[in-house]
Amino acid sequence: MSVPPGAEPALAGLYREHWLALVRLAVLLVGDRESAEDVVQDVFARLHGKRPDVLTLPYIRTCVLNAARSVLRRRGVMARGSLKLGSPGDQPVDSAETATLLGESRQEILAALGRLPRRQREVLVLRYYVDLSDADIAQMTHIRQSTVRSTVARALARLERELGGRA
Repeated sequence: MSVPPGAEPALAGLYREHWLALVRLAVLLVGDRESAEDVVQDVFARLHGKRPDVLTLPYIRTCVLNAARSVLRRRGVMARGSLKLGSPGDQPVDSAETATLLGESRQEILAALGRLPRRQREVLVLRYYVDLSDADIAQMTHIRQSTVRSTVARALARLERELGGRA
């Protein structure tokens, strides 16, 4: 398979310009930096050889979201399998460096975000971290705009309850 003209420079430019933001997005979705870096790296590897007109930031964000969902799905399957065997499930653990860098309240918020259902976590991250509109979130997650709005409201209410009004 030959690489379309212009695809490599476009992909390399997107990688250089957006890699860190995409890793941060993936961290908020999967909960640990190592998995997030793997998610973003895998996405860019799969995009190698795609037509340049496909290589847009919204498309890549959608790929990262879908890859993060796959990681979480695999973790769920592994956790269910290990629970059947009686061993504890693998939970991502922050490194000492990460724990030191994050303030206590930020860690609390991230932990509460991690306890939200997948869809609620996704829409909050896409709304408040990536700063997408309801229409963009709806298109990316394949749900209606009204569902995006109600999901955001429910997620914020749940975070407020969990954090006791500190959010």
